[in-house]
Amino acid sequence: MIPSRDAVEMFTDRNRSYVRFINLLRYPQGLRAFFRASPLLRSGLHVLDAGCGTGVVTLALRDALLAGGFETGVLNAFDLTPAMLERFRETMHARSIEGIELERADVLELDSLPSAWKGYDLIVSASMMEYLPRDRLADALAGLRGRLNEGGRLVLFITRQNLLMASLIGRWWDSNLYRRDELREAFARAGFENVEFRGFPAAFRHLDLWGHIVEASG
Repeated sequence: MIPSRDAVEMFTDRNRSYVRFINLLRYPQGLRAFFRASPLLRSGLHVLDAGCGTGVVTLALRDALLAGGFETGVLNAFDLTPAMLERFRETMHARSIEGIELERADVLELDSLPSAWKGYDLIVSASMMEYLPRDRLADALAGLRGRLNEGGRLVLFITRQNLLMASLIGRWWDSNLYRRDELREAFARAGFENVEFRGFPAAFRHLDLWGHIVEASG
């Protein structure tokens, strides 16, 4: 697995391929459907997307909020790769979306974020933690936990350890893969008391072959 700084180079070179890949899997639609079905949504949520990439999770969450008749609230997002952030900005411009604040930052160095970026009701992170050194996963989770308000939730989408993903994601995208027990241990080390595993809605059940959805609090 490549270190996170080298992942910047990979996603700079391959950000267009990444977008085509996730669209082929209908990943954005699956995320939108997941959030539409989630009881976590409500008006005025204070949300952080950690490792936002091209914005797929933030935009899916925003679409789900609007479709549910909710007001969007505060939407903050950060990523380490400038090229991915630029694609996110291009998408927002094309869709005339305003009110999403973006920053460049490393999940292992959260002190670089604006001082106001804390007290979140919901933190989401998708397809980013796989590119951290395995022994730093709990550190990253702990840092995000420190940004949650009391009663806040972290929802993590992360690649699953299985033979299919070892070939498709592990080799092609040079990613770590995780078992459920490894994730439980990492969340416990990060100080989370409540950890539950979720699934995608039925129409997007194929995405469960790709990854885990972990919802944590406490």
